[in-house]
Amino acid sequence: MSVDLLEKISSKGMLIGENWIETTDKLAVLNPYSGKEVYTISCATKEHVYEALASAEKGKVISRNLSPYDRSEIIVKVASLLKERKEEFTQTIVNEGVKTKVEAGKEVERCINTLTLCGEEAKRITGETVPFAAFAGASTKKGHYVYNPVGIVTAITPFNDPLNLVAHKIGPAIAAGNAVILKPSNFTPISGIKLGELFIEAGLPFHILNIITGPSSSFGDILVTDPRVNMVSFTGGSKSGEAIAKAAGVKKVGMELGSSSPVIVMDDVDVNAVAENCVGGTVWAAGQNCVGVKRMYVHDAIYDAFKEKVVSLSKAVKLGNPEDASTDMGPIITSQAIDVIERAISDLEKGGYTVLCGGKRVGNGFEATIIEGDFDNALNGKEEIFGPVATISRISSLEEGITASNDSPYGLHAGIFTNNIEYAFKATNELQCGGVMVNDSSDYRIDMMPFGGIKQSGIGREGVKSAIQEMSTTKIICFNLK
Repeated sequence: MSVDLLEKISSKGMLIGENWIETTDKLAVLNPYSGKEVYTISCATKEHVYEALASAEKGKVISRNLSPYDRSEIIVKVASLLKERKEEFTQTIVNEGVKTKVEAGKEVERCINTLTLCGEEAKRITGETVPFAAFAGASTKKGHYVYNPVGIVTAITPFNDPLNLVAHKIGPAIAAGNAVILKPSNFTPISGIKLGELFIEAGLPFHILNIITGPSSSFGDILVTDPRVNMVSFTGGSKSGEAIAKAAGVKKVGMELGSSSPVIVMDDVDVNAVAENCVGGTVWAAGQNCVGVKRMYVHDAIYDAFKEKVVSLSKAVKLGNPEDASTDMGPIITSQAIDVIERAISDLEKGGYTVLCGGKRVGNGFEATIIEGDFDNALNGKEEIFGPVATISRISSLEEGITASNDSPYGLHAGIFTNNIEYAFKATNELQCGGVMVNDSSDYRIDMMPFGGIKQSGIGREGVKSAIQEMSTTKIICFNLK
């Protein structure tokens, strides 16, 4: 990466009120592939967080008083600026994150789409009339309900989609008329900071958006527990989500948490095409993808052929430098994360699973890995492996596939491949999850659809329109006419 481009991705630090704040206490941001330091970020103190909260108190009034048209114009302008600087933001994601250059470019394109949708939906926040007069004794009553902003939203984002998942929180929050305090991942903060810069450049009034960086241990759980915060929107691991939910108190909480997404493959499909789809869903972002394919349940009639194809495709996945256009899969975020993957695989092997291919670290990456085991194995679906690892199991019926898929504490996405409409309807009805993809792998998502899970996979729904509603309150208005 050139020095000029590295200078271009430098940021101004934390955004608090009307100022970009630099601190002497810094945290290194490392390139996951090379392990080299590429940037440092400022570390917030409790005082910085309290200043951000005071700023957001001003910001929520300013944001609420912006017309839907003005909110829309600002957000659409951000999308336009991002489109102009696609290469710069693509390189930023590659430099600090886990994606190949192709994957990073697609994330920028998705972010442009997400922001465009936010701008459009900002103009379409409508309530409905309520038929009070339909009830006895209420013939003189007329009314309706409207959506109001919640106030201040704390947005906590993960490393694996460092740009688009930031947009999925601050875009809807601003569209709904809220103020936002963004806390991006310490591993990939630069993408979020740079997106914040675009919002200011596009004309967003100061105080509406504040950005806090650095280890949260320095400022505790203030961003979650402070009574001025009206909603916490968090994407990350289930254990962290549970702790945040307990600490938040009486306020709105939106969470997209862990998963162990299953895919059922019936015996009436194109084996080669479906195998390719499933492997793609396993290795995208080196498997650091909350809806990535983690469990494959394959009908006995095609199992051997499907397994052979999946293993062959997985062995062909090229792991390497994300800057190289021929690389299929980039690094794991940290060496410690690779340790966790290795322990999970070891536990599966002790529990009766067999590694068919992969299973080893290569530098700061990890091989595409397929592990075989019984569909009713006690370890099935119980742990999220955040890496390019998927299990494969033999089933003799759709019922077995559904039972196995549901036998998990998670319930985010699932997939089923079949040409039988009865099978498809049965699966979509009985799979316990937030989304079922028919004839596509579990990792399919577009940014306008409601997105979220059940069980330990989350609370509430993201997706632009759904997120705007989550970040709003409903007010009923009733007139008693004389």
